[in-house]
Amino acid sequence: MDQRRSGAGHGQNVGLLGRAPECAVLDEMLAAVRMGESRVLVVHGAPGVGKSALLEYAESSATGMRVLRAVGVESEMELVFATLHQLCAPLLDRLENLPSPQREALETVFGTRAGAPPERFLVGLAVLSLLSDASEGGPLLCVVDDAQWMDRASAQVLGFVARRLLAESVAMVFGSRQRSQDLLGLTELEVTGLRDSDARALLDSVTHARLDQHIRDRFVAETKGNPLALLELPRGLTMTQMAGGLGLLNADTLPGRIEQSFRDRIADLPEQTRLLLLIAAAEPTGDPALVWPAAERLGAIPETGLENGTDGLLVFGARVIFRHPLVRSAVYGSAREEDRRAVHLALAEVTDATTDPDRRAWHLASAAAGPDEAVAAELERSAGRAQARGGLAATAAFLQRSLALTTDTSRRAERALSAADASLRAGDLDTARKLVDIADRDAQSEFQRVLAHLVRSHITFAAGFNNEAPPMLLTAAQRLEPFDMDLARETYLIAWASASYGAANRDSLMAISRAARELPSPEGSPRALDLVLEGYALLITDGRSAALPTLRRAMTALTDAPLQDLLKWIWAAGGSAGLLWEDRIMAEWPIRAVDEVRTAGALSALPIYLHALGLPIVLSGEFTSAAALVAQSEAVAAATGVPMTQHTKLLLTALQGKEAEASTLIAATIEEAGASGQLNGVASAQWAAAVLYNGLARYEQALPAAQATTQSANLLVSQWALPELVEAAARVGDDTAAHGALEDLADSAEPCDTDWAQGILARCRALLSDATAADDLYREAIERLGRTLLRPELARAHLLYGEWLRRDRQRVEGRAHLRTAYEMFLSIGMEAFAERARRELQATGETIRRKRKNDASTSEELTPQEQQIALLVRDGLSNPEVAARLFVSPRTVEWHLRKIFVKLGISSRTQLRDTLSRGGYESAPQ
Repeated sequence: MDQRRSGAGHGQNVGLLGRAPECAVLDEMLAAVRMGESRVLVVHGAPGVGKSALLEYAESSATGMRVLRAVGVESEMELVFATLHQLCAPLLDRLENLPSPQREALETVFGTRAGAPPERFLVGLAVLSLLSDASEGGPLLCVVDDAQWMDRASAQVLGFVARRLLAESVAMVFGSRQRSQDLLGLTELEVTGLRDSDARALLDSVTHARLDQHIRDRFVAETKGNPLALLELPRGLTMTQMAGGLGLLNADTLPGRIEQSFRDRIADLPEQTRLLLLIAAAEPTGDPALVWPAAERLGAIPETGLENGTDGLLVFGARVIFRHPLVRSAVYGSAREEDRRAVHLALAEVTDATTDPDRRAWHLASAAAGPDEAVAAELERSAGRAQARGGLAATAAFLQRSLALTTDTSRRAERALSAADASLRAGDLDTARKLVDIADRDAQSEFQRVLAHLVRSHITFAAGFNNEAPPMLLTAAQRLEPFDMDLARETYLIAWASASYGAANRDSLMAISRAARELPSPEGSPRALDLVLEGYALLITDGRSAALPTLRRAMTALTDAPLQDLLKWIWAAGGSAGLLWEDRIMAEWPIRAVDEVRTAGALSALPIYLHALGLPIVLSGEFTSAAALVAQSEAVAAATGVPMTQHTKLLLTALQGKEAEASTLIAATIEEAGASGQLNGVASAQWAAAVLYNGLARYEQALPAAQATTQSANLLVSQWALPELVEAAARVGDDTAAHGALEDLADSAEPCDTDWAQGILARCRALLSDATAADDLYREAIERLGRTLLRPELARAHLLYGEWLRRDRQRVEGRAHLRTAYEMFLSIGMEAFAERARRELQATGETIRRKRKNDASTSEELTPQEQQIALLVRDGLSNPEVAARLFVSPRTVEWHLRKIFVKLGISSRTQLRDTLSRGGYESAPQ
């Protein structure tokens, strides 16, 4: 539409009639980008309100900037990365500048390279790097119009990129009819109708006769100042209707009125012209090389069809462009069904089956008058190609359409299962449930019915940890046994893990474990997951001593397993190292997994492994690294939308003794996790509370928190809470609770001949022993824990020994251990425990001034992200490597690094290494 007018509004050239404020926002955005900043804007409003005109204004105002443009097309929403390819196509010659994993990811999704489907977040990081690289040559403006019709894969990637832009001289502007889920949280500009005075002026510009004021006001009011309505609706009315105010009385919604106006104009066109418009409407790319051959197949002669023009509805040039998306929908919607099918068939016939097989398959599907097995098979192949490019939503859409066209009843259940699984992986649980129902109804065999039950169980599990998932998974595993024993065992392990981590109780764990114990031995050598399942089942049914040999074999098998198996099962099997009190293996597995996940670009899985890495880092006392890892996890969660567990942050703040922060986080976690049935989160929060209050010497508060944790179905957290329960109960004089917890701890630790297990057990036994035994036990605890990675546990052993010695009137030796504990707590950052040690030292007669851990002396404190970047740079990573870790561009890393240098008063990476080393920072988590 043409709203442009010079000199309108406040005596200045605003470019668009009545849009001075909106144009000012766009002008400010472009000015900021020219100054080296990034800007993102989502322009949204009703159809015809002027969004496209504003985007055109931005393009025309982007002097000195390179402009990239894409348009979402409704009929292309199922073609994976279609919009992204439009936007990035002019930059593909710069792919060689990207790191290999990112370059390969884009080559795969754009179909120029064969390979495993890349993570969409790796694709997003690649696009971010590509735009950043392109902006090195000058500011960049990326425009995406009709964003509501982007394919889901493109929407997710561009939403990811938009949130990570900071210092790249890149502007991204989206035009959308409504707020898109993938663009929520970005800066918005809502476009509404024109003010009455501007609306009247625009209406006057397209009416040849002077309207009565009341009639004109009615037009303005009923169109709500919508520019397209003001320009279009008068064209469909006679002068009599205009003068009488008729024509709007029987209209429906405003977009419907406008579309009906377009339909009326289309109906007045010659038949050949209407056919050309229909072909153009059905061909989403606007490519004349497809439109003209299709027209020829249908007997349409372009010269005849365009002889008298198209009444301004369509422009045939280098691209075929409709005046407005409503014109396209009006053309397509007003055509007869048989004409639409004929047009799609012609377009399928002229679309290259080699270079564009998916669009051809979609045209064939639209041309089908009813079920068609050949087309269904073609759509199934398209689904495979979409899956190979990482397009989960597109995979699901192709499979759903394939199912609708299936004539072979033996294939319906199979395709419904595939479509349900794809929909599940795409996050569309409601559709997945409906498809599973179809699969169950049309199943041709018991095995297909069992697989349907399995997918339904996974849907329930994906909906959140709850009481329903474990028994459903158990039933699925039992039903799978006659058909696929390997799959049955995998399902048993998922059921066991879901019961342990979720809302189920120990009765559910027992039922699953007993059923797993009844399984026959695997044929041949057992897989690592087979051993894990057997060990877990034995742990519940027969106890730790019986399970220990199998769990040790499982741990060895996992250590030696192919990395892909470790990545697949570490979420369920990774707890075995902790259950065996193996501190070094517990740290080694996630380090290996995190490195591989980063290398492979499996970024959506990264939060799981960062959490698995975070706990051993916290337990080892490397709090600076742990804090950086927590911040990195939060950045990943924000970038990917993958929920982040709070376990690492809970334990870190509790051990640090930050009462206000820890108490708030503990209370929030208990409330949120409890409401969603994730009792694993509740248990972790209660464990953190027990640690916090023991550090603060508020044992009466630590006791109930520890007791609640030890009753959790999560065996790992309940095991680690036992030492807290022994200490709290001993200090408040609850001998029954203390000895009961010690007995449970002995059952857990005694069979495990590791320094961690035996050191913790000796320390807890010392708390409840007489003088002679206590002294020997404390010394054993210190010796054994000194051989572990667990500095906080060693410091706590020194503290408890020092407290015991003071009470036993051995003040001199007690001072030595208390001083050791105090210095260790300070160096680690355990301020509450350090204060507890300081008070004990004072009680021995030693005066000691409160001290705090010596963080690097800086004139200003580094933000968490700056600290991450500083640590990674200090450890030798380049800007691109740091950018890949933190999901930002190298230019953003450089921007932060300049701020870090200013805050630290330095000017080089060498000085950064020296400064942070003097400040006592540990290595950044790699």
